[in-house]
Amino acid sequence: MKKNNFGYYIKECFGGIRSHGFMSFASVCITVACLIVMGSFALVALNINSMISSFEDENVVLAFIDENYSESQARGMQDDIEALEYVERAEFISRDEAYDDFIQDYSDTSMFEDVDSSILRDRFAVYITDAQYTEQVKAELEGLEGVANINANLGVAEGFVTARNIASAVSIVLLVILLVISLFIISNTIKLVTFDRKEEIAIMKMVGATNSFIRWPFVLQGFITGIFASGLAYLAQWGIYKGISEYISTNYGSSFVSLVPFSTVAIPLLIVFVAIGFIVGVCGSAIAIKNYLKV
Repeated sequence: MKKNNFGYYIKECFGGIRSHGFMSFASVCITVACLIVMGSFALVALNINSMISSFEDENVVLAFIDENYSESQARGMQDDIEALEYVERAEFISRDEAYDDFIQDYSDTSMFEDVDSSILRDRFAVYITDAQYTEQVKAELEGLEGVANINANLGVAEGFVTARNIASAVSIVLLVILLVISLFIISNTIKLVTFDRKEEIAIMKMVGATNSFIRWPFVLQGFITGIFASGLAYLAQWGIYKGISEYISTNYGSSFVSLVPFSTVAIPLLIVFVAIGFIVGVCGSAIAIKNYLKV
């Protein structure tokens, strides 16, 4: 692009937007709608995976220590447990703590008057980096000296892994389908905008204008339209997500469901929206005008 032509390209770009306002408006609206649909589904998939991960965190493996070990000896095993592969951390629970937690589940504590914490074992609550490694960690814990018994619900762990894998696979497939459909709809809308100006392109070709000279105003128009639409879609997505988050928080509370804060996905979502807007606007315009340059 020559510098002395840049002013002309900008002028023609905004002139094209003004003179074909309805089609430009339609292109922006469709781009915004497609981006919001894609963004909404991506956020739903993200929250589903987040909830599954939070459930995985509650799937704790309990390692019961030999009853002949003193509390200090039992506590000394923490480093060995945390050194195991795929163990995120281990929390020590003494006999007394376990006893207090146990009787809190019963309203009538009189039945425990003749029972004390000595009947229980010290134990570790072992948190695993990923539920799919539960069985492996269980086997490694059983091999440690001083570990008397392991309580690991392998069926629940396998259920979490299966649910997570299915949710991830379905999310990826549907997002790809939505992306393809969105790009198809948006690119065809841009083709309609270009078709509306086919006579103008033909006249410019007949007076000797080069392909690049004709193409650049359309590319710039597509760029501005795409970036503008992605910005509007991002703000709309932000508002929709914030409204839904506040509604759920007000009516159901965080105990029922807690959405991922928008701030954690704000930058990645903005980058994706701008990238899609840029690709659709620039590439769509360049492809749409290609056929009309063959005069």
